Amino acid sequence: MSSYVTNCLDIYGLLVNPDLTEIFYTKWTQLDSFQRTRGVLRTFTLALRDAETWDNAPLIGANVFIGDSSQASLSEAARELTNIATTEEYEGKRQDWNNIIEGELAKARQIQSETVGVKHREIEQAVFATFLHSQPIGQKALTRELLLLLGHTNPDKIELEKALLNWVNVSWFLDEEMLQDSHSPSGKPELPKFWRLGSKPNLKQMHDEACKNRVSDDLIEEKLQTEIKSKKLKNHLTAGAQAAGAKVHLLPKYPKDIEDDGQFHYAILDPQAASTSGNPSAYAARFINENTSSENPRAKNRNAVVLVVPDRSGLDAARSRIRDYLGWEEVQQLLKNQDIDASRQKRLEDNLKDSKHKISTAIEQAYCIVVTVAENNDIHAFKINVTDEPLFNLIKADKRARIQETAITADAIIPGGAYDLWQEGEESRYVKDLVGAFAQRPSLPKMLNTQSVLDTLIHGCQNGTFVLRYRRSDHSFKTFWREQPSQVAQKEASLEAVLPEFATLSDLSPSLLQPEQLPELWTNHAIALSQVYDYFSGNHVVQIQYEGYSEPLPIPRAEPAVIDTAVSEAVKSGQLCLISGEACFLAEDIPAGVLTNEAQLQPSPEPLSINDVLPDTLPEAWSNTTTTARRIYDALVEKIGQPLPWQTVRDAIEGAARTRRFELTPDSQNWPCNFASASSVKFQLPQSNPPKPIDSVPVKPSSTQRFVVSENKSSDYQANLSATQTKTNRLIASAELQTHEIQELGEKIAEIKSAAAGIDLKLNVHIELGGESQPSDDAIARINQLLQEISDNLKLQ
Repeated sequence: MSSYVTNCLDIYGLLVNPDLTEIFYTKWTQLDSFQRTRGVLRTFTLALRDAETWDNAPLIGANVFIGDSSQASLSEAARELTNIATTEEYEGKRQDWNNIIEGELAKARQIQSETVGVKHREIEQAVFATFLHSQPIGQKALTRELLLLLGHTNPDKIELEKALLNWVNVSWFLDEEMLQDSHSPSGKPELPKFWRLGSKPNLKQMHDEACKNRVSDDLIEEKLQTEIKSKKLKNHLTAGAQAAGAKVHLLPKYPKDIEDDGQFHYAILDPQAASTSGNPSAYAARFINENTSSENPRAKNRNAVVLVVPDRSGLDAARSRIRDYLGWEEVQQLLKNQDIDASRQKRLEDNLKDSKHKISTAIEQAYCIVVTVAENNDIHAFKINVTDEPLFNLIKADKRARIQETAITADAIIPGGAYDLWQEGEESRYVKDLVGAFAQRPSLPKMLNTQSVLDTLIHGCQNGTFVLRYRRSDHSFKTFWREQPSQVAQKEASLEAVLPEFATLSDLSPSLLQPEQLPELWTNHAIALSQVYDYFSGNHVVQIQYEGYSEPLPIPRAEPAVIDTAVSEAVKSGQLCLISGEACFLAEDIPAGVLTNEAQLQPSPEPLSINDVLPDTLPEAWSNTTTTARRIYDALVEKIGQPLPWQTVRDAIEGAARTRRFELTPDSQNWPCNFASASSVKFQLPQSNPPKPIDSVPVKPSSTQRFVVSENKSSDYQANLSATQTKTNRLIASAELQTHEIQELGEKIAEIKSAAAGIDLKLNVHIELGGESQPSDDAIARINQLLQEISDNLKLQ
């Protein structure tokens, strides 16, 4: 029959694709309503009569059945074939092939309009060819058989395959069982091995129906809000902001939720704030302009607010993705209690997973509009390119946001600096105003961390650019200059930054008086106190050297009494040495009247070696084998040529005595001593058989109950104690202590050990129990039990 039909068509000189006639011969002749040879001829006659006016294909194929491209309805020949197929029953039902084919052809036309390389309606031909191959119900076409019916117009192979894959993705009636192997091992989509138009809707058709009729807009908005708050989206939208110093707000409901406190605020607004680049929405603008309402505007800190809102078109795309996902959830619910094959279940699960992933991607891309105050004080909106980088990092790096993350320099905030924060003639400004200016003035950068502005002012105080001060309760000022202000001071509302030329210091740190601390103060090894007074007269200006240039820096005023206090503390703490006439002071109090204009400050002298006080090095201090502490001091002063601190000489003598280079004579006064007693402290070179040190002395029990630290006070002990002090330099503290004093001693032990670092320190504890009556055995046993918990050596006996 096939050759007969072909011969009949050849009589008229028509070239027919033999694969098409083969379909009718091998498949359609199985339909009861199809009249074999006569049916084939009638079908071709109807098709060719209709196609004559519009079809210019070189070969007769499925193209003759798809009808005029200007008509959406089926051709007469195609409708006759769909009517024949409709008469067939499957599982007791007839299928509406007319509507099925019309719907699939409409999808094919849409695909063709979006595909450049498909110019001869090949996808429409593929739809109808698949329909022809799918009869009777259950038949199918191999991909090769389908392509043989499409190849006569020589379409681009890559473009054709891409278009066919698009049809696979949007078709409502392609049988899903045939599509299960449409992915390569690498996961890349490939054409299915088999093609069949099914008699019942596939998952795609069910999904589209669910999206259209079962997914409400309210459900989409609810899901959108939930997704924005999800951990993944929240991390993308806000990661790094809080750590950088920003206060983060996720979907604030009202403008008042963003405090007007001068801190940097970073807010992600909900979808109703959607804007476009260059056109911020009124809803978004409210969060910058208002506090609680339009009648209560944001007072002053508009420059400290950065908002992120969705782009309108991006938001529509995100909602579409959510609708897509919710549609698949509905399909899953519809099939919940049905027995579906494994391949269909797998396809459903893949669609759910893929659509869910696309939601977060779409929302990430939607939130790309930044709304904030521009340099001219207008609210502007600009779009950023969203990448895998956290959104806040992208905004921070965009110059249009004008976010300052790094610290500013003190020079930038002084009068005439880059930020112009001072009015002409101002001598001081409140620190809170300087810090808050960056949140209030749109011409300034947005400070991500307001603490950095305070840190800059503190740094300026430390390097002398500013004097910081606050007013105390007695209305006097507490000042800080070239030092770190206390935490209490930093929190004071009255804290001011004062230009140094207008400041008077209430305090001066003693450490500042040391060499190399203050520029141009120390010009020689020693300076007169009058030079320090002049330096802090309030009229002194120094030059600070930078690379290639210098800048003047005024020195604040300090009253002489303030300077005297700082000098006294520096000397007492051992930071400086003071010479006044023949006297030299270090690590001690300065007597009244010593601090005169002529008094000189010097750095603390280097420690003397113990060899500096021995006869070989300092023979003028020794007479034969003896000397005194005063003779050693005088000889050293004479040798060096200027007064020395007694502390320095005493330390050298102490070192020599401890190392047994010399020792106290039997008739010497106690050592160590102050300078006034130095003449009475005598030393001699060690004797050949020096007496052994006395480490301990027997203690005699007392007739009264008491606690004693160290040894008792018997006359024998006092004699030994004197010998110990004289010959071994061992000092002993002995006292009868009350119970509370023992507790206080325990609390001070750590400090005592620290003060005695490097010196042999021993604590001997003597406990007596008794009185007029004999203690009971129970009391002795109980006390001994407690003492044993302290030391095994403590026991009453």
